[in-house]
Amino acid sequence: MAKMPAAKAPKAPQVRATAESMATKQKEIAVSEFFAKNRHLLGFDNPRKALLTTVKEAVDNSLDACEEAGILPTLHVTIEALNGSAKVKPVPAQAKSKGLKLGEPLLIDDDPEAEPASAGGSDERPNLTNATRFKITVRDNGPGIVKQQIPNVFGRLLYGSKFHRLRMSRGQQGIGISAAGMYGLLTTGQPVQIVSKTGPRTKAHRFELAIDTLKNRPEITVDEQLDEWHAPAADVKEGQEKVRQGTSVTITLEGKFQRGRASVDEYLEQTAIANPHAEVIYTAPDGEVRIFPREVEEVPDTPDEIKPHPYGVELGVLMRMLKETEHKHLSEFLQKSFSRVTASVAGEICKAANKLGAATVTAQSWCSTIDHAQVEALHAAIQQTKIQNPPTDCLVPIGPQQILKGLLKELKAEFYTAETREPTVYRGNPFQIEVGIAFGGDLPKDEGAKVIRFANRVPLLYQPSACSITKAVIGTNWRNYGMSQPRNGIPEGPLVIFVHMASVWVPFTSESKEAVADYDEIRKEIGLALKECGRKLNTYIRRKQRVAREHQRRDVFEKYIGEVVAACEKMTTVDPKKLYEQLQTVARSRTVTADMQLDDEGNFIKPAARAGKLDGDANVVVIEREDNVDDQEVLVPGKSTGSSAKPDAGLFEEHEAA
Repeated sequence: MAKMPAAKAPKAPQVRATAESMATKQKEIAVSEFFAKNRHLLGFDNPRKALLTTVKEAVDNSLDACEEAGILPTLHVTIEALNGSAKVKPVPAQAKSKGLKLGEPLLIDDDPEAEPASAGGSDERPNLTNATRFKITVRDNGPGIVKQQIPNVFGRLLYGSKFHRLRMSRGQQGIGISAAGMYGLLTTGQPVQIVSKTGPRTKAHRFELAIDTLKNRPEITVDEQLDEWHAPAADVKEGQEKVRQGTSVTITLEGKFQRGRASVDEYLEQTAIANPHAEVIYTAPDGEVRIFPREVEEVPDTPDEIKPHPYGVELGVLMRMLKETEHKHLSEFLQKSFSRVTASVAGEICKAANKLGAATVTAQSWCSTIDHAQVEALHAAIQQTKIQNPPTDCLVPIGPQQILKGLLKELKAEFYTAETREPTVYRGNPFQIEVGIAFGGDLPKDEGAKVIRFANRVPLLYQPSACSITKAVIGTNWRNYGMSQPRNGIPEGPLVIFVHMASVWVPFTSESKEAVADYDEIRKEIGLALKECGRKLNTYIRRKQRVAREHQRRDVFEKYIGEVVAACEKMTTVDPKKLYEQLQTVARSRTVTADMQLDDEGNFIKPAARAGKLDGDANVVVIEREDNVDDQEVLVPGKSTGSSAKPDAGLFEEHEAA
């Protein structure tokens, strides 16, 4: 007989939460606690990306500080691996005198003067294949930070001077460097180390601190004053040096070091292109030292701060501003709180608000008496009133000449051009688009074009498919400009496309600032700048193709001249030598383009009356490169093509003087 299953014991009644019990568990969440649990939002998704984000945030802060103080930036970026088996040590600057090149790692056994390394010696560098813990140090020569502000700058999230200012800057939110320190604390338990000096006659201050994530407050463990501050030996070109002023930040974290795409090396290379006025000395954890030299001896202008534009204000923000304003009358509030609002414009806004059905609103209405319906009418009236675009002195673009110098410094191409668009607005925020192109030369020919994206001079290395810049490049028909392009893809061939967006508020897609949001106004401006550069590229490519075709024709002519002369000699009495020379003269006259050369602006070296579209364009540089030749031959009008010159500031002297 089948056995009946045992009956299940009845479930105990489940205790449900009540409003009172839930209320006891509700509490405020600190912003630092939120980002500690959601650090991927800030760019700390994985160890490799965390290493890059930390370097990026420190370098961006240093460049901003130096430029605001009018100082030409000199940055020292050092990454040390703290675990793994010791294999290699860094190349000292003195190695140059021994015939070694900076950038070549020096094996310990290769240096005859090296002393035997002690166990755990500080001169050795671990093998990077199994290194997981790194110490990152970034030092600048900027204005420094006053002692009272150092703990807040590095020990609190959403603390800074840039969030409420409407002007172009790399940092925006006051999160980056303190978030990097928080990540280091979470992964290694090590505090952030800061040394800062505000002038040659002041004393340096050294702090070690950590972030209290529950309170978003700094916890200071070391606070000391230094009579003298010397840079570490690995940081400088020759031994130690006494630091006159600047700031150094050191963060220990869990990370992974790899070269290639989206690496620290690529970030610094692209930073050097967009910031030719900066010098960066980079020491990698494998001992390689790279120096990105300064190409421009001029600090960029400091952008001016502007007030918000009425078109960019939202209804809730307008209500808050009216509630908090110190101005009594509506007209005064509109003129003093927004840019481009005059007394007449304020009057037009009030008239338009009255037509929308609101209670009587005049320029003399008291701000404290305006109700919700009137605010809504004012907000709608602002959108209907014609207001001049915001001022653009809050933007400092790189400029075509500086872009060309940056591209020439880092890329070995044959054709360079750059374009800076006029400023325009999105949501009331002014922005400006710049595009540069490098083509040919030593660039890879069998790969897709490389798109390097920048926002306020900062390279964007992640999320290219989500970025408006990439979408604009894909949306441009590059076949019209002599390039091959697959459907819904970037162009193919030896091409590098540089795109920079400068704005008082870059619309990033996330807090990690990796991609530009896809606004129609932004994509349109990028597309127009790409097309302008594309037309110049097409002119250059067509000229080169024409020269190549004429060379081919001449080769065909010269191949059969001898046979034609021999046949004519058999049929009639002729002087074969004279006929040969005459036919050669005809061949040369018919293929005269083959003898023409392009100058440094991409123009044929010929009479001005027959010049092409690139003539007189100061934003085009052409460098003739020959196969199997390392030196670069720059073709300049009036000079023999046999002479060679390397591209330097001299290429631009004539243009800048003009």
